[in-house]
Amino acid sequence: MPFVRFDELRIFKAAEMFADEIWSVVDGWDAFAKLTIGKQLVRSADSIGANIAEGSGRGATKDNQRFVRMARGSLNETKYWLRRASARKLIDQNQMFELNGTIETMGLSLNAYLKSLDPSKHSKNTSESSLNR
Repeated sequence: MPFVRFDELRIFKAAEMFADEIWSVVDGWDAFAKLTIGKQLVRSADSIGANIAEGSGRGATKDNQRFVRMARGSLNETKYWLRRASARKLIDQNQMFELNGTIETMGLSLNAYLKSLDPSKHSKNTSESSLNR
């Protein structure tokens, strides 16, 4: 895969939008909810994009892959905190449904991005396409 700046990646842009959406949700909570679940939720959501950016800047495919996996872990952590927020009536069912939809889409996108970073897939596709010419 040719080098693409992290801030041009669709998954990175989606992660930023998602983190901002989470911030907006938490911003309306009372102080106790913000300091407990809210802080963790915002941090885990922010970590998704931060890991994509950091991995991209490492300059090595293996490092980038490792940070994409960490972004995936942060996505799962965010899902956990959203479940806690829902159980404690901090978000309603409609918000939970919408945010879970975004999480599912981002999970698929992170998996696709991770797969695109696998150099063995590119060399195989390149040799196959040259055979088909």
